[in-house]
Amino acid sequence: MTPLPADLAGPLPAPPPGWAIEADVVVVGSGVAGLTAALRCAAAGARAVIVTKARLDDGSTRWAQGGIAAALGEGDTPERHLEDTLVAGAGLCDERAVRALVSEGPAAVRRLIALGATFDTGPDGALSLTREGGHHRRRIAHAGGDATGAEISRALLAAVRAAGIETVQNALVLDLLKDAEGRAAGVTLHVMGEGRHDGVGAVRAPAVVLATGGMGQVYSATTNPSVSTGDGVALALRAGAEVSDLEFVQFHPTVLFLGPEAEGQQPLISEAVRGEGAHLVDADGVRFMLGRHELAELAPRDIVAKGITRRMRERGTDHMYLDARHFGAAMWERRFPTILAACRAHGIDPVTAPVPVAPAAHYASGGVRTDLAGRTTVPGLYACGETACTGVHGANRLASNSLLEGLVFAERIATAVREDAPVAGPPVAPPPGPEGPGLPPPEARAALQRLMTAGAGVLRSGASLAEAAAALDAPAEDRKPAEPGTDSWETANLRLVARVLVAAAQARAETRGCHWREDHPERNDAGRHHLVAALRTSAAGHHLAVHPTESTAFPDGPVVP
Repeated sequence: MTPLPADLAGPLPAPPPGWAIEADVVVVGSGVAGLTAALRCAAAGARAVIVTKARLDDGSTRWAQGGIAAALGEGDTPERHLEDTLVAGAGLCDERAVRALVSEGPAAVRRLIALGATFDTGPDGALSLTREGGHHRRRIAHAGGDATGAEISRALLAAVRAAGIETVQNALVLDLLKDAEGRAAGVTLHVMGEGRHDGVGAVRAPAVVLATGGMGQVYSATTNPSVSTGDGVALALRAGAEVSDLEFVQFHPTVLFLGPEAEGQQPLISEAVRGEGAHLVDADGVRFMLGRHELAELAPRDIVAKGITRRMRERGTDHMYLDARHFGAAMWERRFPTILAACRAHGIDPVTAPVPVAPAAHYASGGVRTDLAGRTTVPGLYACGETACTGVHGANRLASNSLLEGLVFAERIATAVREDAPVAGPPVAPPPGPEGPGLPPPEARAALQRLMTAGAGVLRSGASLAEAAAALDAPAEDRKPAEPGTDSWETANLRLVARVLVAAAQARAETRGCHWREDHPERNDAGRHHLVAALRTSAAGHHLAVHPTESTAFPDGPVVP
């Protein structure tokens, strides 16, 4: 057990709730996972309330370009989709979770289409399917060329509005409410001056679904929007829930390189561009992925990201190039209009010049540990989408499996909530913990991001991780605590998830999937296990416990602490 500073692991300092909403289920997040869960729960007769950090359509889903993977094409099968997913996951996928994903996925996509989502089709009316990294067949359905997430979000939001589901927008979730028995009883949240509610309040509900997206903002450069600050994972940790596999952060290989000083959300160059035949090249035009993997540029993402990073080291540069000039203007404008516009907005025309690219933080394969129905180790608390760790992705997510996971496991959560029929008593105040020095100032965020990029980024080592851990644990006596507010709460969440990520990366002394330890460059198949982490609090202080599982399988039924 690793001791942690009180200001790192304690509850978020906040005023007491000044208002409350009563519900049967509160869903935190408005991406594909959250909206699907809310729709399914409402359809079953539950009073659902959606809480979202910004506007309803501001989450990660609308930024998804490539598409959604499912065995929908002629000759494709769920078994083939499963095989590709298991290979990409580098030996750590829970096969039962993957089977649920690939077998239930096609019907889930068809239900999405029936709900109103419009995907691209060919002249014969059949879905247009493309390939991405790690897929041996064309099975990626897309919309608007490269605007799949935006179309899925549009369709789901229209359905939510038609169903009359109550929403609370511009609301940052703070902490989990529990009853006297330790069961989920709702959440506290802070509404940022919009709508009927303002300031700190609560949604009281016996079922809480976390679908808050990722934590890419823990790094300096990421494809994630600014709202992706790990809020759901941090809340779950403070509530005592287990998290798993936080060390497996997927760095997307081809993010538009805007210079070595670029920070924050960076434009993504979808893997579908390589799926349609674009080549990775160095400054001399050499295709350096040839010979590194049978699929070359379409190898799983961790392999391509490592290939780019190695070539950058060899050439002493900070980026490579994606060459798709052979597409021609017509194909760029038809198939990738969003990407074309983003490149041209930054002074790069992919029709006439190769696009500079470099890896950037993209997707968290780990998250709040769940069973196959989305239950966490806290009764009444569920998680789905990027916030969750269902066992599907293993050590490296297969391209375009994330939207499908959000659909399939959100539907499973709705079924579980109906079957569990959770009941909670009135929320009680958490027991007092050791006093801490308060919230970190918002300006600490940029320093944390640089620290994590250097110490726990694409390349890691025991030395770099130890340096990051020491900096994250550093006492705060030399700074004035920040006032409670959105920026300081987000910074606290980032610091907590960063510290757990670093601890897991230290404990995994091997290179596997998207976890690359320079001091342990080989995979160790004797260690085919997940790493589970949880916070433990007593009068003596806060501690972080990290332990390996006995196998790659996740729990069959409700997970228990």
